[in-house]
Amino acid sequence: MKNRRTILGALAVLAILPLAACESAADTANSNLDKAADNFEVPRRVTAINGITDQVLFTVEGFCSVKKNNGDFFVTCKLPDGSIERTSMILSDNVTATVTQIGGKHVDLFRPRVIFRPETIIPNFDLSTSAGN
Repeated sequence: MKNRRTILGALAVLAILPLAACESAADTANSNLDKAADNFEVPRRVTAINGITDQVLFTVEGFCSVKKNNGDFFVTCKLPDGSIERTSMILSDNVTATVTQIGGKHVDLFRPRVIFRPETIIPNFDLSTSAGN
């Protein structure tokens, strides 16, 4: 029975290995950069431009994570004092946003980055009662 489990485990690993090797070095680096940016480790500049007038609507700089969801664009940045600031906008036909990495970040080209944050297991609770009214 023990040998059967060992053989099944080895077969499972052998089946997964080719899938892990399919990514190029650039794909792995991009994935690792995305993870680094989502952890506020990559300096970026986000610029919104009016496509009709060519005017810059606003610029956000800092250690920022950028998410796009349909027409919504969310930029979350960590400020030097440790606080977090969020800028949200809705992209339209005449508004374009560019995200430029303004500083380098060393990332592994061959090994994907895995982040385990044990402090996220226990949520931060806020207690709100009607006793204070």
